[in-house]
Amino acid sequence: MADQQKVDMYMVTNQKYFPEEKRFILKEKLLALEDDKFSTVSMLELKDPTTILLVSLFLGTLGIDRFMLGDTGIGILKLLTAGCCGILTIIDWFGVQKKARELNFNKVMTLVM
Repeated sequence: MADQQKVDMYMVTNQKYFPEEKRFILKEKLLALEDDKFSTVSMLELKDPTTILLVSLFLGTLGIDRFMLGDTGIGILKLLTAGCCGILTIIDWFGVQKKARELNFNKVMTLVM
C-alpha cells in the first residue's frame, strides 16, 4: 500500500489538476495502491487547467484548446467556423478548466482501477 505521507504530498502538489469534489475519491484510491503502481501514477503527465485556459483565451477561435484536450472533433469544428462565430469560444472560456480537470481525473482513475 502507498505511504500516507507520499499520497498527501501528491495530493497537495497536484490539487489544481483535479476537480475539488473528486479529490477525496482520488486520495482513497491512491492510498489503496501498491508502491510501484503509485510511482506510475505520480509520473503521469497532467494537463494544466491554467495553461489550457490561456490557450483558450488566445487561440480558442482556432480550436487549439480542444486539440490539447484530445477533443479533435470540436477542435476541427472551431477551426473551420472560427469558434462557431465566437460563441463556442466564449463558452469554452468558462468550461475548459473543468474539462481539463475531469480529463486528468479520468486518466488517473484508469490507472488505479
